[in-house]
Amino acid sequence: MDKATLKEFKQLLEQQLSELLDEAGKTASEMADEKTNFPDPTDRASLESDRNFELRIRDRERKLIGKIREALQRIEDGEFGLCESCEEEIGIARLKARPVTTMCIDCKTEQERQEKIG
Repeated sequence: MDKATLKEFKQLLEQQLSELLDEAGKTASEMADEKTNFPDPTDRASLESDRNFELRIRDRERKLIGKIREALQRIEDGEFGLCESCEEEIGIARLKARPVTTMCIDCKTEQERQEKIG
């Protein structure tokens, strides 16, 4: 992969990381500032449901943050864009769709097929 393309992916990943960290910070401060006490059990249940949903989203984003950091490290190590399974280059289209991927489409398809069997 050429340096210009690598730089584009690095900028894309850094932008995604920044946005996710900003959102996580907003959620934490909103939940800390929220001192609402609903006497009505239905309102309280609705608030708890909303909080649980928000926390599930943030947990998924936390996992994505880890994957983005790993992808940025692979860029630094010169391993970005190489399949961890077959060590062939991962297609640019796949990387654009999912820049944190570590497997080419063929290896990922085979992995998913094996998971269904086992």
